[in-house]
Order: sequence, then structure tokens, then C-alpha cells
Amino acid sequence: MKIGLHLRHNPHFKKGAKDMMSLAPGIFAWGLMTAVAMVNSGLGIWTSSLMTLTVFAGSAQLATTPLIMAHAPMWVVLATATCVNLRFVVFSIHLRPYMMHLSLKDRLFTGYLTGDLSYVLTVSKFPQASETLEGKNEQLAYLMGTNWINWLSWMSGSFIGIGLTAYIPIEWGLGFAGVLALVGMTCILVNNWLKLLGAVVSSIAAIATYALPLKLNIVVAIACAVMLCLLAESFKKPVIIDKTLHH
Repeated sequence: MKIGLHLRHNPHFKKGAKDMMSLAPGIFAWGLMTAVAMVNSGLGIWTSSLMTLTVFAGSAQLATTPLIMAHAPMWVVLATATCVNLRFVVFSIHLRPYMMHLSLKDRLFTGYLTGDLSYVLTVSKFPQASETLEGKNEQLAYLMGTNWINWLSWMSGSFIGIGLTAYIPIEWGLGFAGVLALVGMTCILVNNWLKLLGAVVSSIAAIATYALPLKLNIVVAIACAVMLCLLAESFKKPVIIDKTLHH
């Protein structure tokens, strides 16, 4: 397949993969959470594995899992998945000029791999489709670089989650999955040193004050993180010298 064998040698493929790497921990955690939610809902290991490979859409998987377990009509399940994934219709329309030079097989394969974050990174770097074949291949190579990291992160997180579910107590249930979801969101959002500082400080403060009543340790953690980050940010601001003082 052209996409898999040819474009991976394009320098833009490595660039796309590198840009996606900063988001990989969040994608991994989200896949882990989704897998735990599916297995704990009763789908079982094999059904969850098949769904992970064929659907490859976290929001759709989470939305349809309870419907499947409730034996909802198939049209309800399909309608729910369609509504959740309608955004990909917009993505496809936008990406159409980038890949109409490809065969139908390659376009379908690219569509399967393309996720929210890979789409956002690609259109941010290349707001307009190139007019030349070489330029289109460079843009497509970048997209595929992001896609492969996205796919590998999701699948590794999902299958690790499926494998670890047997060791997660049943009573943790979807509450534990919710915690993992927040971890995934946090990993995606922490993309610079200031946010990392806030995450570390708030975590330490929350653990140190865990004994406080009424979940006040959360309030303390937020306050500590905000104050320290504001203080750290203040040191970054340049000192402005009023030149009129010299006249």
C-alpha cells in the first residue's frame, strides 16, 4: 500500500510522528480507560478487543457500550455511533482536497486511521491543500505520521487496559474508568512546563492534605497550584524601563 510503504520515508512523516508524541500519553490513558469501561460493562475480553480494532473511536465505543449491554435495537446503536461521530464528516470534507489523488483503497485506509488530534495537527500545519503532487504527498506524509502514533498509542493503551481489567476489582467499576479519563485529559492538557508544574504541585498538595474533611484537599491543591503558577509566571514577564526617565 502506497501510504504504508512509500510515505513513511518522507521527512514530513517523522515530523508528524514527533508532533503527535507529546499527545501520546493522553491518548494511551484514554484508550486504557475506554477498554476498562467496555470490559467492566460486560462485553468481555474478545468482544472488547474486536470492537477496539474495528471501531477505533473512543467516544463512539463509550456511547454504544451501555446500549449493547442493554440489548438496544441495532438501529439505536448505529444511530448513536453516527451522531457521536458526525464531526468526522466535517473532517472528511475538509481533508478531501488533500487526498483526492489517492486511490479509493488508500483513502478508506487513511479515513480509518485519522482521529481528532491528527486532523487538528495536520490542518494547523497545512491550512490549505497543496496544488502540486509533491506538496500533497508531504502533507499526507505528515498526516500519516500523526495517524500511526495516534493508532499505536490508542491500541497499546486499549489492549493493556483489556489485559489489566482482570486485576482491577469489580467494585471499582466505571468510577475507576472515570479517574482514568481525567488522567487522560490531564496528560493531553499538560503541554508546557508551567502546566506541568501546576499538575505536580496540585497532586502533591492533594495527597498531603488528603485527611481534610469535605474533600477540602482538592480546594487546597487548586489554590496551591494557582498561586505557585502565578508566581512562576510573574518571573517570566520582562521588565519594562520607562525611557522618559532618561530625558
